[in-house]
Amino acid sequence: MRETGLLLEMSSVKKSYGGVRALKGVSFDLRAGEVHALVGENGAGKSTLIKVISGAVQADAGTVMIGGDRLEHNDPSLARSRGVVVIYQQPALFPDLSVAENIALALDRPGSMWRRIDWRSRREQAKRLLETLGARIDPNAAAASLSMPEQQLVEIAKAIGAEARIFIFDEPTASLGVNETERLFAIIDDLRLRGRGIIYISHRLKEVMRLADRITVLREGETVRTSPAQAVTEEELVRLMAGAGSAAPRHEPPRAGDVVLRARGLSCSRSGVHRVDLDLRAGEITGLAGLIGAGRTELARVLFGITPATSGVIEIAGRTVFIGSARDAIRSGIAYVPEDRRRHGVILPMTIAQNVSMSILDKLSRNGLIDRERERKIADEFGARLQIRMAGVDAPVDTLSGGNQQKVALARWLATQPRVLIVDEPTQGVDVGAKGEIHALIRELSRRGIAVLLISSEIEELLEVADRILVMRGGTIVEEFERAGLTPELVLAAALGAHIRGGAGI
Repeated sequence: MRETGLLLEMSSVKKSYGGVRALKGVSFDLRAGEVHALVGENGAGKSTLIKVISGAVQADAGTVMIGGDRLEHNDPSLARSRGVVVIYQQPALFPDLSVAENIALALDRPGSMWRRIDWRSRREQAKRLLETLGARIDPNAAAASLSMPEQQLVEIAKAIGAEARIFIFDEPTASLGVNETERLFAIIDDLRLRGRGIIYISHRLKEVMRLADRITVLREGETVRTSPAQAVTEEELVRLMAGAGSAAPRHEPPRAGDVVLRARGLSCSRSGVHRVDLDLRAGEITGLAGLIGAGRTELARVLFGITPATSGVIEIAGRTVFIGSARDAIRSGIAYVPEDRRRHGVILPMTIAQNVSMSILDKLSRNGLIDRERERKIADEFGARLQIRMAGVDAPVDTLSGGNQQKVALARWLATQPRVLIVDEPTQGVDVGAKGEIHALIRELSRRGIAVLLISSEIEELLEVADRILVMRGGTIVEEFERAGLTPELVLAAALGAHIRGGAGI
């Protein structure tokens, strides 16, 4: 039976952290059977609003009502008992437990711990839930062995199995491919038909326009506007979120220099990279496209020595080098900003200054002592250059929004003054304004002569930023395009192995 009425109602909610007012009196509601999108730049208050709903933090003022009942002191256990489930952008699985065990932890009820555990039933239940998502994941597999997209799908399966009434999706498609994304949309449509309420948070405005019944825009902790999705355009959303247009100007045609990195016949049996030929030139941004599983991240990890090549040759400035570790790569002038910033890009409890200096400690140390003053000065410089919103460079990274954490990860490697910069999904989960800033920075770096390899799942991003686009499929590079005259359809066709008329291939 389809539910009706309000599932969630928030009125004049306020929350401050020290002297920072994260929420300044936000009102928000969710109806049964609707998708209510929540959009805004990093720092707009979205994360804090989610934490108030889920009970992770207490509001300083205002009211929160779930299912018609006012919650005076909300907490995670109470919120879950009221049917609230949050699917965060970064998966929060227990890495040493199996997929089935992770799912079971979300579904087991209090008081069940004394019952004999039916492992077969748990595995079958996990398998059924994963199959509803079209996910072919072994329930016995350790969570640590899963890719980011697979971890995301397990998180979604947990929420589906918990039979929640209020689903909060926080950038759920950030690590999903085209097919997985469409499957998720179908699941959300089904949940809506069954009367569930969905709060959908995404920086991908096309997704928001595709799914949402209503859209609320937050800016600087305040509600700017709530309106039916049909009554607002993408251009209006950008203006409301940023307060001004945020489109970055197109860069001038590049003056590509000499080849800085050349790979020939590069293969890695462990990661599935197969006979890759690649040239990265000074002053050029090379885009790397491909569907999930095509081998893009795997290639980056081979180039950076995380999973060293088993055959093939890598040359830096015409000299053959062996890259058997990340240290070898750094010494060769290669920097790598990974896709998963929280696991591999930054160390959250450490300060911003410590994260930025992590890759250049040898330059900041004398007689075993780190020059902290110089460390903070460098962090300050990158903070200003990348426009990192922070209380100061001595603040822990986990106090920053996701977009600003990404900037810290980027600053860490820019401090090494690399000749080659590999960036994997640098704007994943980043708001419109920060996205433009990162694009502008990448262009600036290429103008300074750095060879940039930009990996992105967003074809539009590659078309906007890259000078040349390579397409991977099945662990190897299958197509190369110049940007002039290139269309998203041509790139996608190459990624799929399809053929369409017209092209800019070379």
